[in-house]
Amino acid sequence: MPTIVFATQNPGKVHELRSLFADSGIDLIGLDSFARVFDEPIEDGETFLANATIKALAYAQATGMHCLADDSGLIIDALEGKPGVISSHYAFDGEETGEAATMTREQRDELNSQRVLRELEGIPDEKRSARFTCTMVLSDPSGKVLASTAGAFEGRIGQIGEVPRGDNGFGYDPLFLVGPDFERTSAQMSPAEKNAVSHRAKAVEAMIEAILDMQL
Repeated sequence: MPTIVFATQNPGKVHELRSLFADSGIDLIGLDSFARVFDEPIEDGETFLANATIKALAYAQATGMHCLADDSGLIIDALEGKPGVISSHYAFDGEETGEAATMTREQRDELNSQRVLRELEGIPDEKRSARFTCTMVLSDPSGKVLASTAGAFEGRIGQIGEVPRGDNGFGYDPLFLVGPDFERTSAQMSPAEKNAVSHRAKAVEAMIEAILDMQL
């Protein structure tokens, strides 16, 4: 079975995915394993599947290896599905250049969270339903898409003063109250707990099955 590159520049995702693949027997490495810096492809797709495919194909070509990419984000029903595919740069309306490009990921996360809480202000708990979603795509070095999978993680966004809470995770995790009891945010879950139920865990589980079935 060939080594598979997980195509992301996000260290949090690399750490999380390596944990999820740990018992699969699949050799997974991150882009940080290469002695070069890769240009990030422009993610101009309108869906999570389109953006994951863009990344998988671009990094497969750049590395000459099988590449696994994901596109994930937060969908909030009261905001008509926003922030959606622009979750990582929601505070900047999806713009990744200019001021957004000068900030650390943590700084952008904070501004993104502030915008979400501001836009949901005054909306009651029962209408704050939300889910994290993750779509994964595997491409071979020739540019052929071999598999795609998806997973979702249900919950709701807490009220101002109730959230943010928790030090684990990244992005919107400190705002996201995990269903069905809504007592803890996903940032208050241990990595093991989160890896058992998260959107990425579900997409990874299906992807591992697909990879093993293919016998690459």
